[in-house]
Amino acid sequence: MNVYRTHNCGELRKGHVGQNIMLAGWIDTVRDHGGVIFVDLRDHYGTTQVVVNDETLLAGLGRECVISVEGILRERSEETFNPKLSTGEVELKVEKLRVLNKTFSPLPFDIGESTDTREEVRLKYRFLDLRNPSVHQNIVLRSEIARFLRDKMNKLGFLEIQTPILTSSSPEGARDYLVPSRKHHGMFYALPQAPQIFKQLLMTSGFDKYFQLAPCFRDEDARADRSPGEFYQLDFEMAFATQEDVFEVAEKVLYDTFSKFSDKKVSPAPFKRIPYAESMMKYGTDKPDLRNPLIIEDLTGFFADVDFAPFRNKPVRGIVATNCAGSSKSFFEKMLGFATEIGMKGLGYISILAGMELKGPIVKFLSLEKQRELIERLGLKENDTLFFICDVKKLVDNLAGQIRSELGKRLDLTDDGAFEMCFITDFPMYGINEDTGAVEFTHNPFSMPQGEMEALETMDPLDIKAYQYDIVCNGVELSSGAVRNHRPDIMLKAFEIAGYAKADIESKFSALFNAFHYGAPPHAGMAPGFDRIVMLLAGQENIREVVAFPMNSNAQDVLLGAPGEVTELQLRETHIKIR
Repeated sequence: MNVYRTHNCGELRKGHVGQNIMLAGWIDTVRDHGGVIFVDLRDHYGTTQVVVNDETLLAGLGRECVISVEGILRERSEETFNPKLSTGEVELKVEKLRVLNKTFSPLPFDIGESTDTREEVRLKYRFLDLRNPSVHQNIVLRSEIARFLRDKMNKLGFLEIQTPILTSSSPEGARDYLVPSRKHHGMFYALPQAPQIFKQLLMTSGFDKYFQLAPCFRDEDARADRSPGEFYQLDFEMAFATQEDVFEVAEKVLYDTFSKFSDKKVSPAPFKRIPYAESMMKYGTDKPDLRNPLIIEDLTGFFADVDFAPFRNKPVRGIVATNCAGSSKSFFEKMLGFATEIGMKGLGYISILAGMELKGPIVKFLSLEKQRELIERLGLKENDTLFFICDVKKLVDNLAGQIRSELGKRLDLTDDGAFEMCFITDFPMYGINEDTGAVEFTHNPFSMPQGEMEALETMDPLDIKAYQYDIVCNGVELSSGAVRNHRPDIMLKAFEIAGYAKADIESKFSALFNAFHYGAPPHAGMAPGFDRIVMLLAGQENIREVVAFPMNSNAQDVLLGAPGEVTELQLRETHIKIR
């Protein structure tokens, strides 16, 4: 028999009444009712009320002390039931109490209120923060989702394979974390930004379907949906697979996962496929939140023959907000304030009043014919408001996307009871570096260009699309992926366009380039972000809430003190001198 407990603090019910019970856990609260002391005892599983008649048993004990108690379980009187607790109909009358450990320092915060504490304090005392049931449950949920994903991938025929943590540095977009070698003077390992090359090598090795909950390491700045340092992704790759084969797996896995762990409505398969260019035009982003029904319209052609100086020779976008014309004056003033905050010079609009009368500073520049054309083209109705966004080509879509999102929030248009998934497809293979003017890869350089070699040899590089795709959920990028380039001739040509010589490929990507010369199969895959999946399902807005021991936003582990200094001996052993 366990010497500390016969049951846990979350399982006792009326069926256990009359039994001799032992419990162990942390003192959550103490309530002295004059001769009778009520203690809420908490462990990983829940909370049980225990009753202590001998106050000497609790002498010197307070919240978060660890105790083991023994006694007879009894039913609580009906008027004292606690419906907030799963054990709220019973209580343990304590006959024996054993102190397992005391709290020797004042608590830095109340456990139940830890989420209201400054993040630096929470992370310094993360072991206390994690005792908060709401924070604790996030980590439990994370474990349950991980187990579900593994089971799902196994059932779909994927083989779980671990790839190396110590590897070589490669130019994959973010800064590497470097690890000095003791045995090899002046040489360094790198932590993998992703298992990209390894999973392609696995396909070349004859494995058909691979997956892992893969750790990835990137020296990037933190965001609400991105951890600094490390993160995890459901990495998977398939041999002899097309883009649609990958989509089918992703739809099965994500729909089933989100449906199991949430009561919200989940968009069913097939998820919407939205080409990148269409997404930028209609939503102003390649991460659209489809819960927001607002659509951006291209009105550049409409204003081509309108003599309105601010819109002259610039792209113009419009957003129709229904039932908005009657909004308060402060609503429009706040929208203007937001527009100027994000860099716009103003925010023009036209409201549709009763009798389809158009009102707004731009109306006087529109003839009656143009007004009718605008109404018919956009299907405008009474009480609609049409907002205008105009700027240079490289800025206008992003600005329109931000106005769309802000209108969705202020007009309360977003459906909080849904998870809306979509694939963004047909990303451009190449773009222009604004600093150098050179052609460069826009995404994963190992992707297959649409049209393969013929496209590379005959098309303008800026017109070439890649078999690259993202999964987006509620405006959060969950995943990126691609059909991979598996032919050395196409790889050479694709990298040549981006300014790489054959020698560069042979030195930087030697293993993959070499493997492609020995019969690599067509293959494709993707990698949904595991932390982001958990964040969405836990209803959290910050990814650090679903990581057991996260770094702070400044990439510091304030609990263990990393990064920190090391000894001179350690530096000498790894041949490093601090400059």
